[in-house]
Amino acid sequence: MRRAVEAGVTFFDTADMYDQGASEEVTGRLLSALFARREDYVLSTKVYFPMGLGPNDQGLSRKHIMSAIDASLLRLGTDYVDIYQIHRWDPHSPVEEVMEALHDVVKSGKARYLGASSMYAWQFGKAQHVARTAGWTPFVSMQNHYNLVYREEEREMIPLCRDLGVGVIPYSPLARGLLAGNRTRERGNTTSRADNDPLAQDMYAACRLRRGRCRPRHREKAWHLPGPGRLGLAGQPTRYHRATDRRDEDLPHRRSCRKPRDSPSIKQRSTTSRLPTAPTGSWATTDPHQLPRIDYQPVEPPTSAGGRPTWRRPHVALNRRSTTPTPSADRAVAPSRPGIPYGMAL
Repeated sequence: MRRAVEAGVTFFDTADMYDQGASEEVTGRLLSALFARREDYVLSTKVYFPMGLGPNDQGLSRKHIMSAIDASLLRLGTDYVDIYQIHRWDPHSPVEEVMEALHDVVKSGKARYLGASSMYAWQFGKAQHVARTAGWTPFVSMQNHYNLVYREEEREMIPLCRDLGVGVIPYSPLARGLLAGNRTRERGNTTSRADNDPLAQDMYAACRLRRGRCRPRHREKAWHLPGPGRLGLAGQPTRYHRATDRRDEDLPHRRSCRKPRDSPSIKQRSTTSRLPTAPTGSWATTDPHQLPRIDYQPVEPPTSAGGRPTWRRPHVALNRRSTTPTPSADRAVAPSRPGIPYGMAL
């Protein structure tokens, strides 16, 4: 911790449930010894997980929040925390009760800001909406699980935080040591931490088995490419079409863990494929009438020994001499117009 302070680290995060409060005690003593003033560092802690056997010693009820913040300040040896975070979403406590209690913690001077951690995007958005509607203190940070191996947060949570102006504090950036090489398929666990971390085995066991498909340089390339909801690290340009989330053709390709570009594609390897190829060009349009039309080419069904097809024919019968479909009696066919493929059933 001293080396981190000497390197310029000023943000320190802990929680009341870490070793049942011992982490807060050690963190508080070290910070008071390493920093001359309380204003020189940012301190954060969390509340939610059980700290006792009673029903009021856990969760996000008003009673537990008010008692938990006093206990955390006593263990940390400080008068306030900079960020007070909820460790998880509590389905048993009304969101209005939770946000009002957290707002009272801020108004009493025991916390400067509020944060959240590890929940669904709709839950985080709901809490923010309740707080802002009632005039209470909203969350300013989201501490979520995000690293090179687990990037699910790029789907909803990180774009939501970008839209709401909420800071992201990713935890487990090295995937509990997996990205540092403490678990490999050839040598197994290489550190004592890896041998005594069953949670990491459950979280990243499948990812370790698939590591051979993705070379390190491909992982680094995928991580450096920016985009909507991605934290680009290499300063690449971020020219995206927001309507379709498609990259311009002159920018690097987004594929990272797939086959190399020079390998033959599925269409090149198959000599019987009659499916149309996707047209090239810019897709930066939201008007369906301006999209290129893709004509459907029929594929003959496989036949059995008696000459009968082994799977049902489509409802739209296609003339072999013409690509114009002939609608069947029980299905209606959409009229032919730009943007609508031939033979689309209504």
